Amino acid sequence: MKQSHFSEDKKLKPDYKNWVPKRLLKAKIGESLVCLILFILFGASGAILQGRPRIICGLILGIGCLILLLITAWLAILYRTFDYKGKRKLAKVIVEGTADYVKIPDGGVGLDVGCGSGALTIACAKKNPGAIMVGCDIWSGGYKSEFSEKLCRDNAGAEGVGNVRFENGNAVKLPFEDESFDAVTSNYVYHNIFGKNKQKLLLETLRVLKKGGVFVIHDLMDKPRYGDMNKFIEKLEKDGYEDVQFIDTTKGLFMGHKEAMLLGLSGSRLLIGRK
Repeated sequence: MKQSHFSEDKKLKPDYKNWVPKRLLKAKIGESLVCLILFILFGASGAILQGRPRIICGLILGIGCLILLLITAWLAILYRTFDYKGKRKLAKVIVEGTADYVKIPDGGVGLDVGCGSGALTIACAKKNPGAIMVGCDIWSGGYKSEFSEKLCRDNAGAEGVGNVRFENGNAVKLPFEDESFDAVTSNYVYHNIFGKNKQKLLLETLRVLKKGGVFVIHDLMDKPRYGDMNKFIEKLEKDGYEDVQFIDTTKGLFMGHKEAMLLGLSGSRLLIGRK
């Protein structure tokens, strides 16, 4: 009977996954081990090759092995840092911190674009119990095996959050009418959409925001990815958007500058304001 209760409790725990897929980390560990074995066989031991061929193979395999080991170590650091069950829990810090800016009036509806595992959608729903949160995603690409609509629903159920729903929706062309939502939010989504103008993606998200609604977008908004955001903000303000702020989240809000550099999160910014 105790075992049954234990299993039931285990099922009720949410699983927001890790931003670094476990399969990727395991694959790199495997590749590093294979490369190391090949280096020992063909380069270090001299059991198979001799002379110059052994030296050449040793150099090539040694350099390859070192690169793979460094990549694996970096991914392991990322995995531990983002892990919801770990000590740092940076992913949770970022999600909760972003959700703090999302204010929805009672009876209103908010949208989370690219909701993944539902973490931000659910966090916003918790902070706005009188509103409804909608999470949309295409749940495909490199994260298809990690994230799904079912996972989002399961996480909402595990958290006991009922004021959410999840739908299929592409950030490039959202399946919603103009001015449908009282708030729109997103976390680290648009930089993953290759070949698309990021400012146009932002405008597409803002298209579905009601007049007076708030927007809270967190992403890697450096100039190479997003272009001149100061000019973009000037354009928003000319179009009537209010209280627009561009906040560097690597200056202690979510993380420090050095940690952001180590984790590949330099350029993390919050774009917030009101339509």
